[in-house]
Amino acid sequence: MIEQRLRVGLIGFGYAGKTFHAPLIRATPGLELAAVASSDAGKVRAALGADAVVFSRADELIAQADIDLVVVASPNATHVELATAALEAGKHVVVDKPFTADTAQAMQLAALASQRGRLLSVFHNRRWDSTTRTASKLLASGMLGEIRYAAMHYDRFRPQPVDRWKERAEAGGGLWMDLGPHLLDEALCYFGPPLAIQADIAAVRPGAGADDSFHARLRYADGLRVDLQASMLGALPRPRLLLQGTRGTYLKQGLDPQEAALKAGLLPAPADDAAWGIDAEDGIAMLGQEDEARRIAVPTENGAYPAYYRQLAEAIRGRAANPVPPEEAIAVMRLLDAGRASSERRCEVALASDEFPYTGRQS
Repeated sequence: MIEQRLRVGLIGFGYAGKTFHAPLIRATPGLELAAVASSDAGKVRAALGADAVVFSRADELIAQADIDLVVVASPNATHVELATAALEAGKHVVVDKPFTADTAQAMQLAALASQRGRLLSVFHNRRWDSTTRTASKLLASGMLGEIRYAAMHYDRFRPQPVDRWKERAEAGGGLWMDLGPHLLDEALCYFGPPLAIQADIAAVRPGAGADDSFHARLRYADGLRVDLQASMLGALPRPRLLLQGTRGTYLKQGLDPQEAALKAGLLPAPADDAAWGIDAEDGIAMLGQEDEARRIAVPTENGAYPAYYRQLAEAIRGRAANPVPPEEAIAVMRLLDAGRASSERRCEVALASDEFPYTGRQS
């Protein structure tokens, strides 16, 4: 007996919807991209084919009885309203990051999903980056010893501000809400909840309508410090990841290649993970002490974005865990809120570790 595919409705066909969600949904066995809500039907049909079903309004898509899963990939400020409507309509829901505008909204959505008995997940796709998967394996192996310092960066070079919602503070834009969720989620996955956060979030480009640079430091009880940085003036990008441990150091340059591949129109082959997400740039590890230290190349694991929607489909069918449950996305929202408060007050903000579900690879 052939299992019926889950029908997916995608709200939003901007960068996230077109580049990430639509291709990954279409490449996932058991899922069917049944409809898209977009104000630009021509753009959708140019990408998905002339027979693509397009609704001009999100509420029209949500109202379709045969839609099982709604993916909210619309501008940040609309996430709560649209996810709420979809849950109340009895749909399972995926929300692109950032989950919501703040922790309170995130908790309300999680409570609603629980009440309605629907799966709610957040698209923290960078967990399946090549570098993130490699670092997780390294930390689990203990090769570097106890990590005492880590630094993670995302840099772009866009010196001229652009008038779009992602660069307008009033629309929920800014770099802290764009790249901050990725880096905070990564740190939580590696190391668990910190004791405190201190952040400097700023708009440094002339004419910027929202923050375009940040530096956040997470402080842990055992002395570990984790620096998270991003900039729109990164013409020479900093290392993607640096891990300094009691037995050695690991450094990785360069970004995961999956976004570029998806942007170029490439689709992952469902039956051939080995051919997808290949990151040919090795990391470097220096192990041992001073004159006895040895430098080795660390092969980089393949990126695996398709794993998110595969696991999601299985989770909806009750055969797997939610790949990113709302509780974990709420933890990221707590750090985003605390980072904003820290930057505004120019001080470190303490955090309650019992509010975080992550344990971390080192915990």
